Amino acid sequence: MTRRISTAPIPPEQRPFNEYQQLRTSYFFRWATVEPRAYLGTILCVWAGSWVVSGPVAAWSFPPVRMPVQFFIGGAGGAAILLGLVLLRLYLGWSYIHTRLLSASVHYEETGWYDGSFWTKPPEDLAKDRLVVEYQVAPVMRRLHRTLAALGLFYALVALLYWLL
Repeated sequence: MTRRISTAPIPPEQRPFNEYQQLRTSYFFRWATVEPRAYLGTILCVWAGSWVVSGPVAAWSFPPVRMPVQFFIGGAGGAAILLGLVLLRLYLGWSYIHTRLLSASVHYEETGWYDGSFWTKPPEDLAKDRLVVEYQVAPVMRRLHRTLAALGLFYALVALLYWLL
């Protein structure tokens, strides 16, 4: 078995597969890859933690003693906005990797932002990257799409409840 030595000009840390492995093992981004129960638990923890910011704002707008329903709706909506920002960051990171893995040629920087170039992937690397997208990245993207859609429905429900009150 011979080892293939790469002569590609792209730095190893900018290769799409290496970027994927780095993203997959990072503390923040691996959250999207855990089993469903842990994923949902983390979402609920982030939402509950966001109440630290949204609760006082909602209490200032709607005194909890006089307007408990409005207070809860305002706090829940505010906490959901912060959760949405966290989920959007997750989605953007995974989307970036998804695009880089699927592309036949990728942009890279040799020494800085001012001297970038494009690298065309060899067929073996392209096939490997597309398999990774199909079996590893696409399920994460589908999960994030569903989560963001559910959050959008939650926003709509909060807006409807607020409007009805």
